[in-house]
Parts: sequence; structure tokens; C-alpha cells
Amino acid sequence: MEQVGSQKKIIDSRGSFCPGPLTDLFRAYRTADLGAVLEVWATDPAAKSDIQAWATHTGNQVVEIADEKGYTRIAVRVTKKKT
Repeated sequence: MEQVGSQKKIIDSRGSFCPGPLTDLFRAYRTADLGAVLEVWATDPAAKSDIQAWATHTGNQVVEIADEKGYTRIAVRVTKKKT
């Protein structure tokens, strides 16, 4: 995981399969500030639907899903923190 600026974190889950990308996202979410963007890079095709379902369930916002060469970028804005 790489910190980019103060409001965006890149979570590189390429090569990891379910539930890896979602687990990596949740770990970053636990320490993220409200308003932060967590960007997951995943090669697992299930990551798109898993992360969208997680965001809906937790009240956070998927702001971008982009297919890159060899992986998918999924950006989630932290709009709600559950304890």
C-alpha cells in the first residue's frame, strides 16, 4: 500500500483473489479519514462487484471504476465510518 498525498491511498491487490482485494480495502478503510479516496488495483474480476456491494452496505461511495491494461482500478471515497 502506497500513500499518495494526504487524501488518497493506492491499495495494490493485483494477483490477490477473493476475498483479498476486499480485505485489503477494509484494512485501509479502518485507518482512513472521512473524505479520503481509497483506490484498489485488482486483477480479480470479482473485485468490482465485491467492492461495490461493500460500499453500498457501509454507506461509502464508489467514485470510479476503470479497466486498465491488466487490472481494474476501483476508487472509493470514505463518506461514512462504521466502528
